[in-house]
Amino acid sequence: MSRGFDAIIIGAGQAGPPLAGRLTAEGMSVALIERHLIGGTCVNTGCMPTKAMVASAYAAHLVRRAGEYGVGIGGDITVDMARVQARAHGITRDAREGNTRWLEGMERLTLIRGHARFTGPSAIEVDGERLTAPRIFLNVGGRALVPDLPGVDRVPFLTNSSILQLTEVPEHLLVVGGSYIGLEFAQMFRRFGARVSVVERSPRIVMREDEDVSEALQSLLEDEGIAIRTGAECIRLQPGREGGVAIAVDCADGPPVMEGSHLLLAVGRVPNTADLGLDAAGVETDARGYVTVDEHLKTSADGVWALGDCNGRGAFTHTAYNDYEIVAANLLDGANRKVGARVSGYALYTDPPLGRVGMSESEARKSGRPLLIAKRPMSRVGRAKEKGETKGFMKLIADAETHRILGAAILGTGGDEAIHGILDAVHAGMDYRTLRWAVPIHPTVSELIPTLIMDLAPA
Repeated sequence: MSRGFDAIIIGAGQAGPPLAGRLTAEGMSVALIERHLIGGTCVNTGCMPTKAMVASAYAAHLVRRAGEYGVGIGGDITVDMARVQARAHGITRDAREGNTRWLEGMERLTLIRGHARFTGPSAIEVDGERLTAPRIFLNVGGRALVPDLPGVDRVPFLTNSSILQLTEVPEHLLVVGGSYIGLEFAQMFRRFGARVSVVERSPRIVMREDEDVSEALQSLLEDEGIAIRTGAECIRLQPGREGGVAIAVDCADGPPVMEGSHLLLAVGRVPNTADLGLDAAGVETDARGYVTVDEHLKTSADGVWALGDCNGRGAFTHTAYNDYEIVAANLLDGANRKVGARVSGYALYTDPPLGRVGMSESEARKSGRPLLIAKRPMSRVGRAKEKGETKGFMKLIADAETHRILGAAILGTGGDEAIHGILDAVHAGMDYRTLRWAVPIHPTVSELIPTLIMDLAPA
């Protein structure tokens, strides 16, 4: 049996469904194939459930601090992990079901459940059925990397997906990986009441960031009682006592063995590309399995595009959605949008959050440009003082010759929102002297951006 379509989309993550909406609106017949859950990582195991749990953890943290705000509470603070989980899963379920209803009611769309594999350049097989189309779009996402650590096959472990199923607070959570995912879960579960220890192979946590960001993050996490071990060059896993887990580490400081009740592996992600039969279509991948794409997100095979996490050109929901926008604009609107024109922006959802855009200071220095840099501690931001959340800092990097903003970091309350004023200025190619004369609202974190610009100095 064989069916023909104008387009086939493999994967119903963040880019697939809206692309289906645009293509069908243009009169095309589209098959959207999903082998697991509608909505992809963001809806099911990423942004939505984890940020819902971060909100619960923040509530617990704020209640413990109530006395600082002159608010009295009675009795001990408790966390009902089953209710925390139920709340997060309810938010996820509502989003997934809403997306599913939308797709099921979309005219000219055929929603197919199953595992798609290429059988040729323009042909897909799903559970024995052959589907063909002149345009095929890959939106298959990624999953947690399980590292080949000694002993990993001898111990129970959690990933960013399975940890969402916990209905009890761990006694002692061991986290292997001191980057974005690991740190978010570390702080979250510490605030739920667990002992938490983080083990990171690199010399510092979040190595992608500048040293001052790493140091500030480590300090604020340690202030909450999270133990952090860096420089763990040799990590070995082994069974612990009473069904727990032990980590043997070679670090400059600290005991050689750490024991905990639960283990979270948070050391990166891999694309879901190994079992798609890409060779049959002539779709090339790199050494890590990411689909190779050009600036228009076209693969090495004619008529095949790759969007979202599987193409290695972004690891976020917003970049996946922008991939859809680029492909749709080029295919349907006669545009010439390129992924390389995208301004890099993202956030780390610790508390306080880190908002980032553009180059880091170290990246800017490596470029050899003449730089202007400004930095202001959040303890000098009125809004942060009023909220009683003064940890962190704001930093801005600009080109001294072109007067363009190169990058910024806001590690502080509201940093994930305030960074957008700078992101928009970078995207627009704005001279920072123009942004300096903006009149932001008081009292906000964003109101300090013009002040930060005034503090720019050669560095």
